Amino acid sequence: MSEERGNDSPSEMRLSLKQSSVSGGMPNFSENKKSSTKSVVSGSLVSSSVSVTSDQSRREPLNFSDKKSPSAGSVVSGSLVSSSVSVTSDQSRREPLNFSDKKSPSAGSVRSGSLVSSSVSVTSDQSRREPLNFSDKKTPSAGSVRPGSIVSSSMSVKSDQSRDPPLDFSDKKTQSAGRTLDSDFQTHSNHKNFKDNLLGIFQELENKIINFLKNELERFRKILQKDGTQEKDFVKDFNENKCSIKEAALELTLCFLREMKQHEAADTLEDDLIFIHQLKCSLKNKYQCVFEGIAKQGDSTLLKNIYTDLYITQGCSEQVNIEHEVRQIEVTSRRHESQEIPVECTKLFEAPEKDKQIRTVLTKGVAGIGKSISVQKFIMDWAEGKENQDISFMFPLPFREMNLKETEKLSLMDLITQFFPETKGLNLTRRNRFKVLFILDGLDECRLPLNFGGNVTRADILSPSSLDVLLTNLVNGNLLPSALIWITTRPAAASKIPPDYIDRLTEIRGFSDTQKVEYFKKRFTDENQAKEIIDHVKKSKSLFIMCHIPVFCWISATVFQNILEEKRKNLKNNEAGDSSKTLQESNAEDTPKTLTQMYTHFLCFQIQQSRKKYDGEYTPDVSWDKDAILSLGKLAFHQLEKNNLIFYDTDLEACGINASKASVYSSMCTQIFKEERGIIVGTMYCFVHLSIQEFIAALYAHLFLDKNKTSVFAQDSTEQANKNEAMVDLLKTAVDKALESDNGHLDLFLRFFLALSLQSNRQLLRGLLTQQDCNEQDYKEIVQYIKLKLEDNPSPERSINLLYCLNEMNDQTLVEEIQNHLSKGSLSSGDLSPSQWSALAFVLLTSEEELEEFELQKFKKSDECLIRLSSVIRTSKRALLNDCNLTEKSCPALATLLGSDNSLKELNINNNNLQDSGVKKICSGLKMLKCELEILRLSNCSFTEEGYKALALALRSNPSHLIELDLAGNDPRQSGVNQLTNVLKNGYCKLKILRLNDCNLTDKCCSVLSKLLGSETNLKELNMNNNNLQDSGVTYLCTGLKNKKCKLEILRLCKCDLTEKSCSDLASVLNSDSSSLKDLDLSNNDLHDSGVKLLSEGLREKCKLQKLSHQF
Repeated sequence: MSEERGNDSPSEMRLSLKQSSVSGGMPNFSENKKSSTKSVVSGSLVSSSVSVTSDQSRREPLNFSDKKSPSAGSVVSGSLVSSSVSVTSDQSRREPLNFSDKKSPSAGSVRSGSLVSSSVSVTSDQSRREPLNFSDKKTPSAGSVRPGSIVSSSMSVKSDQSRDPPLDFSDKKTQSAGRTLDSDFQTHSNHKNFKDNLLGIFQELENKIINFLKNELERFRKILQKDGTQEKDFVKDFNENKCSIKEAALELTLCFLREMKQHEAADTLEDDLIFIHQLKCSLKNKYQCVFEGIAKQGDSTLLKNIYTDLYITQGCSEQVNIEHEVRQIEVTSRRHESQEIPVECTKLFEAPEKDKQIRTVLTKGVAGIGKSISVQKFIMDWAEGKENQDISFMFPLPFREMNLKETEKLSLMDLITQFFPETKGLNLTRRNRFKVLFILDGLDECRLPLNFGGNVTRADILSPSSLDVLLTNLVNGNLLPSALIWITTRPAAASKIPPDYIDRLTEIRGFSDTQKVEYFKKRFTDENQAKEIIDHVKKSKSLFIMCHIPVFCWISATVFQNILEEKRKNLKNNEAGDSSKTLQESNAEDTPKTLTQMYTHFLCFQIQQSRKKYDGEYTPDVSWDKDAILSLGKLAFHQLEKNNLIFYDTDLEACGINASKASVYSSMCTQIFKEERGIIVGTMYCFVHLSIQEFIAALYAHLFLDKNKTSVFAQDSTEQANKNEAMVDLLKTAVDKALESDNGHLDLFLRFFLALSLQSNRQLLRGLLTQQDCNEQDYKEIVQYIKLKLEDNPSPERSINLLYCLNEMNDQTLVEEIQNHLSKGSLSSGDLSPSQWSALAFVLLTSEEELEEFELQKFKKSDECLIRLSSVIRTSKRALLNDCNLTEKSCPALATLLGSDNSLKELNINNNNLQDSGVKKICSGLKMLKCELEILRLSNCSFTEEGYKALALALRSNPSHLIELDLAGNDPRQSGVNQLTNVLKNGYCKLKILRLNDCNLTDKCCSVLSKLLGSETNLKELNMNNNNLQDSGVTYLCTGLKNKKCKLEILRLCKCDLTEKSCSDLASVLNSDSSSLKDLDLSNNDLHDSGVKLLSEGLREKCKLQKLSHQF
């Protein structure tokens, strides 16, 4: 390097450095000194034009400090130096501008007053741009300028990878580096003129900087004010048009806000502009598309194009799961939507009561019903700024992915940053106003113990713990108690979360009939094709019911679309006259009408598609890979036995599937692989839907028999397997295994397994199943075996499933027998066998007509009939079971249906000998939140105060639905009345009508009832006919009736041993302003004319009474 000095004379330096890249550094607000290679003496005037082509060069920060900064060279104060320098050093870099008022040491110096114009070309390998420095202390620089010096710098950057060239505020185009050197030298050759121009230059520069910062600060202010649309636009603009000068303005703002102790404003601005925006962008990219069913590689659909609103309801069943999810679908599909309380997905955390806060929501739904899709839509609405913008951060954490972190020790913040790297540096505890939502999707897939009772307490989000400890403390509120939690699960796993930690229970019902049609119309743009598919699905009751599940809609659409396309291809090659043939007009064997036929078609189609994809050709005949299907079937069968839907590499390897080649099976087993931003969350596998897993498992059982000549159920048995087992024996074993299940998890497997033995279904699987079809003798034998099992009185749910099995096997004999009985009206007088009772229930359940009212007397007055038809009763709105000789024996069945999914609004059990024990059992169902019964009639059921106590406890647990309670003819005694009235005083109890006639009540009971009438009770009608209340009892009642809180409109006191004295008390009530009475029945009491006269005096203008009965 060469260096020239001149005293008050211009001098020029030229440097040439050869390098290839320039990298920009971050702004530096440090006040520490930095070393440099050149220093200009304070007071010198330096005009510099620099050309930089370095790969790693960076710009040093602006230094506003008042102290010296060391440098390699210095310029004497006051000197004017015009320098054009060529530097070939490997480590040259451009030093920061120094606005300090003190001297900075340098390797070379220029005297004060010198004018230096420098044009430098830099191509160093390691040169770099230092960050802006606004500190008050020394900062090193390549050149140091003494106080009073003026530095004008023009920099030309020509490297391949350089970034952030200086802002150009000129109105003219920038010239080349060479021309700029000449121009600058000529422009500033006249020292006096140059100095005269500087004042104007810097005034203009000051105005531009001030205007720019004012504009940015105004934007920042509006962002902090949450100024609606403008706020979103500013945040978007900042991130989409991000540049170093905007980032520097933000850093300046944050720095000064924190120096002013305005930490909340600084944190909020940083969160909105950086963390929240980046998280929303990440979630949008991840969740905007949906892979419906089995997506081909790279094939996805925008969520908004296919999303159909799902029906989400308040509350869910607390019963033990005793039925297969498909049966739950079959039951709920008959429910009356008007009976349920719908909840909008976007308003899950809005409490119905203002004083109640909802922190944790648990949403359940059967497999494939749309839980994850609902989560996806919820996230997208937030990320796109449409809904729930009061939530600051949303963190979806699927259990299937968290399972892979099971053995790791990590803090909550570690867990968040591993799943969302863009949140690194975020501090969730620094502000109390944060609103954070954690979405824990797929609780049923969780392989953690979730030991809420035994795990240690953790309250520090930075403290490492096991994943199980983290999640339990997050849910129970020890970690981030202000955070919102949304958990989704299948019904069987809902009990993993203690109910005390759940503020709202919801359930996804899937598609209504209208939504099923809407789905197919969205799925198919061809209206005629959509209509044809909808019409066919509606013709098959079992298929239309299953379309309640969105995934089954996709399966059906896939199959029918393929069938239509194949038929049209064939018809195109045949006679033109047949080209209009539709699904309904096609051959019966070609079009699926049962579940087994649907899934068989689906399997064949997927295998054909797989061959077309991998072999490049399509053939109508399926070419089976038996080994692959056996391996896949083994996985399906053994995981079904364990009730697992999600599998990992170890599960695949246990079934002989090489995890690295699992994509071969992806035509039926969806591989879910997560690899985002360089972090591999892990690999998980699952079947598209549980029903597909059950179908493949059933197919495997047949293949296993083909290959090994023995039963698949004998694999883990200690008994020696029969090496020549006949198919019919295997079918019987499957029936027995399914009936042994407590929760019915093998019910659908059994339907598929039995149906796959039929020749009509095996025809589609030709080439795969080689064993002989079930012959006519075997067919009759297995049908008879199922009917014998029905005679053994299995549970109603297992019985219904056996009828569905017979339906899949095309045996309608039992159903036809019952239909014959129904047509003749002979059911009520004749005795039915257990299998016929089951068939009757099946016929009623699969009827096209919606069951408004069920009347037990039309069938048979017995406990057995009620128990057998309980599954039918739960689908009706009104159940009339009065006068049917029922006893305590039938009450457990009633309790089960009340506590499960049901449509009941009215239950009449009048005049049955239930006794206290029976009423207690009924109340165990009545107290369940799922029970939405509005009218309960229990008159003359032979129960006492124990029964009343049970009813009081049930109303305390579930007070929101029952509005009418008839207890006539049952003696509560004093204690029973006390128990009941204590509950009814609570304003949350909705009971409006209470009948206590013929209950042996006395005047002492009236004292308690008077307090009830003067409370916050919602009671509007009270019937106390035929009780020995006497005048003293009425006196007590009138005290309550005069209370301003009393809302009673109807009071019945017929035949209560009253005299004219009671009339005086009642007249004072009628004449009071607070009275709400509209109907008063005093008939069959000895009132005399004098009593009636007293009453008439109370009937004045203020009186609201509309009806008075007083005949004797």
